[in-house]
Amino acid sequence: MKKIALALACSIVFSVTAADHLPPLPEWQGSTLSLIKPAQHPWVTPAELSDLSETPDYQSTIKYLERLAASTSMVKLEVIGQSPQGRAIYLVKAGTDPDMIGRDNKPLLLAQAGIHSGEIDGKDAGLMLLRDIVQGDKADLLKEVNLLFIPIFSVDGHERSGKHNRMNQRGPELQGWRSTAQNLNLNRDYMKAEAPEMQALLKLLNRYQPDLYLDLHVTDGEDYQYDITYGFNEPFAALSPNAASWLATSFRPALDQALTEAGHIPGPLVFAYDSSDFSKGLAGSTSSPRFSNGYGDLRHIPTVLVENHSLKPYKQRVLGTYVLLEHSLKLLQQQGAVLKLAKKADENARPQRQVLAWKASETPDYISFKGVEAVQKKDPITGVQYQTWTGKPVNFEQLPVYWEKEVAAEIEVPTAYWIPPEQQAVIAKLALHGVQFTSLKSPKTIQLQQLTATKHQFATQPFEGRFGVKAEFSRHWKKIRLPAGSIRVSTDQPLGALAVALLEPTAPDSLFSWGYMPGMFERVEYFETYALVPLIEVALKQDKKLKAEFEEALKQDKKLASDPNAKLQWLYQRLPYYDQNYLKYPILIE
Repeated sequence: MKKIALALACSIVFSVTAADHLPPLPEWQGSTLSLIKPAQHPWVTPAELSDLSETPDYQSTIKYLERLAASTSMVKLEVIGQSPQGRAIYLVKAGTDPDMIGRDNKPLLLAQAGIHSGEIDGKDAGLMLLRDIVQGDKADLLKEVNLLFIPIFSVDGHERSGKHNRMNQRGPELQGWRSTAQNLNLNRDYMKAEAPEMQALLKLLNRYQPDLYLDLHVTDGEDYQYDITYGFNEPFAALSPNAASWLATSFRPALDQALTEAGHIPGPLVFAYDSSDFSKGLAGSTSSPRFSNGYGDLRHIPTVLVENHSLKPYKQRVLGTYVLLEHSLKLLQQQGAVLKLAKKADENARPQRQVLAWKASETPDYISFKGVEAVQKKDPITGVQYQTWTGKPVNFEQLPVYWEKEVAAEIEVPTAYWIPPEQQAVIAKLALHGVQFTSLKSPKTIQLQQLTATKHQFATQPFEGRFGVKAEFSRHWKKIRLPAGSIRVSTDQPLGALAVALLEPTAPDSLFSWGYMPGMFERVEYFETYALVPLIEVALKQDKKLKAEFEEALKQDKKLASDPNAKLQWLYQRLPYYDQNYLKYPILIE
């Protein structure tokens, strides 16, 4: 019966359209409507053929780009990787000489669309802008600036398209899927980099080192007046403070002005503090490095997470993205040299301490906010209470924002990390991220800090394909013999902060936290009681210090004193027969 019910549920045919079940939509007329070319235009984009209500599939998108590239020397296509289902991941290189991008020292913008392929506004905006640069009157945008454009990042997710993929989003008619064919969310994969798509992107970042990186998304969640929202790790909580300052004082004012003048409503990337009551305030996020903007902050690439408002029509969102891309290029023409200096200052900084995680401040900041009237309703079928919106604008003059700007975890930056040669997966990840390291040619004894897990807890269910782990550690200095082939990762390098975030086990997105070193929690050698008891007797007779420690432990711990097996384990752990690697974090600290 359950199988029949499931089959019936999956076969239901919905006749409602996207507009029927969503909150009312304010009327919009922006000057960017004039950007849309008519169907008879020789270079009309596939999306424009539907008046920006539909988006082309993968094949049609690439076919249009190939035609565009064939018409000009300013555009070149390059395959940067392959998806799990065998689709090519394309990069569009645009400039006065695409082959010189990365070598001509021009300011470089990387714009990425379709990391979540249901949120594909950036692809169609990018195709329109490239068309207007190559076949229109906007070639000067690339006179002093270069553009890298990924039209579809999650190519397999893009082709898992349908009308029912995103129920809270107005268009396009067919939408891609949020995750990859391997069911990985690429915007959670920047640190562990397990998806082939992400591995291709990291190689691109290492190769080109863009000066500005735009990651183009569409929101989930609440209603408000804004159609284009965006954010970055703010200067008060940034690991790249110089770049963050430029984003806050130069990028944001310039882009807000350009979008406003074009008839759009730009806003901050914030979320409701309480989703049932907007008036209680907003939550401002400081992204961890599993996300694009957190990762960019960590590796000193100025990165902006763009979140177009899902409840606005696809046409409006695409046109707003066009403005954002165009004026990002214009701003780089004007201030590219300044941004490069800010980026270099962050790369050259060597802070003594590094924040690993942030938490929300209990003291809010206050901002004006363009909201929409909300009402509470009760569903007569299920009885659930929920919030929806009326479409009526509500302007909050002083809305509290609780920013994640209080330090939750912080460490002193070590001189270096030492990785034993058998940790091949860890070493490969460092190389993929572009972290520099050296290899020990012969064995060496050195004073190092070793971490021992005192408490640990594995996740009870998988997240992004892995079972994570959290642990607490004791730390002790000791002389350790390192074998040949050991890897030394100095933090005195431009990607030193990234190395710390990957290798410090208490960092939330470290390789350890993602579950990359489970072997340290397993024991494969044990004891036989008949063999252990005599050895304990000899050890207690010969080692007065051990005997005194044991007697003191029995006085302090009544549970230990009353449990024969616990006493046996306590003594076993202090004999040389005990596995000396058990619970030892394999990476050592200099």
